[in-house]
Amino acid sequence: MRRNIPVGPVMAAILAGSLLFSGCTPPSPAYPFSRAITKKRDTLYTELLALLPEGQRDLPAAQQEARWLADTAYKAAAGISRVNNSSFPGWAGNFFININMQNRGLCWHYQHDMYRELRRRPLHFFRIGCCVRDHGCLTEHNCVYLTPVDNEWPKVMVLDAWLWNGRLTVSRGWELDQTDWEDLPAICCNLQEYYPEGHTAPIEHWAVIRSPQGMDVEVAATPEVRRYPIYRAMLRNINRGEKEHPNSPTNY
Repeated sequence: MRRNIPVGPVMAAILAGSLLFSGCTPPSPAYPFSRAITKKRDTLYTELLALLPEGQRDLPAAQQEARWLADTAYKAAAGISRVNNSSFPGWAGNFFININMQNRGLCWHYQHDMYRELRRRPLHFFRIGCCVRDHGCLTEHNCVYLTPVDNEWPKVMVLDAWLWNGRLTVSRGWELDQTDWEDLPAICCNLQEYYPEGHTAPIEHWAVIRSPQGMDVEVAATPEVRRYPIYRAMLRNINRGEKEHPNSPTNY
């Protein structure tokens, strides 16, 4: 698992720029249903259908699946941000996490959490993947993507819930700089053990957490993990979520 990257001069400069545009508190439950975001949901739906083989685009089941994925992506991104309860987007939020003033909100947290939310329904026409930019570098950035089951990277739609704190941004994978971006199938192999298709894990559940020593470990790694402060924070979030959204694993 990854170590947290220290804040050096480059990160400090990025942080300063992010702070100029901060104030991105978590989106409200109504945010995904606004006129502007409803239009973006429709655009993602259309883009997903366009990636399908021509013979599948008119199938009602394929259209229904694309619609669910497009709608859920925007709703889940906002819901995850509310669970993280961050007051700052992107690199600014990372700063507060790395100085232990916030538990959750790094880009790979959002990657894992978006994967979790998009696995709530068995898929037949599309699949969920993970990808990364600048792998192993100071500016490493992790996202999820959606693509038809037979497509390979980079013919994908990249979903970034981290950059603007739950306000989803979408990119066409084939338009990204392929010298910087790459597929991350190993992350999916790890996460699918926690989140099989059709799972009902609460939105407050985290597959990977930070140890007191600053290492990122899977929650099921050892019994010792259950004694970590962040693990207890997750349990408190889950208990709070049971009251805030009873009879539903999600807050959206």
